Amino acid sequence: MKIWVDGDACPNVIKEILYRAARRLQMPLTLVANAPLQIPASDYIDSVQVRSGLDVADNYIVQHMAQGDLVITADIPLAANVIEKDGYALNPRGEFYDARNIRERLSMRNFMESLRSSGVETGGPPAIGSRDREAFANQLDRFLSKHHS
Repeated sequence: MKIWVDGDACPNVIKEILYRAARRLQMPLTLVANAPLQIPASDYIDSVQVRSGLDVADNYIVQHMAQGDLVITADIPLAANVIEKDGYALNPRGEFYDARNIRERLSMRNFMESLRSSGVETGGPPAIGSRDREAFANQLDRFLSKHHS
């Protein structure tokens, strides 16, 4: 199993949790982003810089991931594609996307997008807080304990 990170939007505090887990479990972790990323020196952690453009990093992850891989993303369409390929998708707030909740999330995302395109100011999600960090770390630990051999 490998962990993939949608690196452009992933908060640094979440990346730090992932770096520690990758080193502790000697598990491959790859961050994919449009911009160069600073990553710690490790045999288990690497990054891939893809060209700029809509969904380029997302498409790279989906093309290179394998069944059973874990993808860290807040991007709903990417999460849907990961689930379709029998992967696991966890957002930086510690919530897993699955076949049951992804349709609802896609519908809500599309609704909010239509509001924004019609000029309605919807605002963005709140910043990642300490509860989110803790929820993410706990979910990641539970997942890795169950799925990493």
